[in-house]
Amino acid sequence: MADDLKLFRTWSSAYGLRIVWALKLKGIEFDTIFEDLADKSPLLLQYNPVHKKIPVLVHNGKPVCESLVILEYIDETWNEAYPLLPKDPFKKAEVRFWTKFNEEKLLPSIKKASLGHGREKEEARALTPEYLKHAEEQLEGKKFFGGEKIGYLDLVFGWMAYLINVLEEVDGTTLINRERYPLLTKWMEIFYEIPVFKESWPDRDMLITKFQNYVWT
Repeated sequence: MADDLKLFRTWSSAYGLRIVWALKLKGIEFDTIFEDLADKSPLLLQYNPVHKKIPVLVHNGKPVCESLVILEYIDETWNEAYPLLPKDPFKKAEVRFWTKFNEEKLLPSIKKASLGHGREKEEARALTPEYLKHAEEQLEGKKFFGGEKIGYLDLVFGWMAYLINVLEEVDGTTLINRERYPLLTKWMEIFYEIPVFKESWPDRDMLITKFQNYVWT
């Protein structure tokens, strides 16, 4: 009997898209339930009573919450189909380090640099080039963060491939240019065009409208 797999997410969440990409790479069928976070469904609140957030993956009635936890769960559960994490403990530790870097440094900094205000925005814009340089260095000699094929870390950084351009348009500034970050911009272009990813990108105009009305808290 096939697995009963449901993914609770929103139309625009980068965290939910990570799960979509992982499942598609592994060829796993799933049902998507789109949530309105202004009016959360009873099921979402039942499956994630602690944080009451998406994404939530429900596998045969059992919920798994938080995108990074879900990614590892998917990779361990369907480990024969397109492995995402390296087997070597040191390389796996490196992936987890740079994942933490993205979650705690790069992503918040770019959001604040684009959508923040005043001193907060200025400080973020000063830090962002350093963070982008670190990301650029992880691509030296490689096509993807995972090497010659998409890996776990590519899915973590994948938001950049579609969201950077949107944030640049909303803010009217340039965050990443080809001259300064040639490897990163090339990776973004390649990642964006991968068919199983491209079909899942959120509507760009809707994203622009969303972030034009975004209030950073």
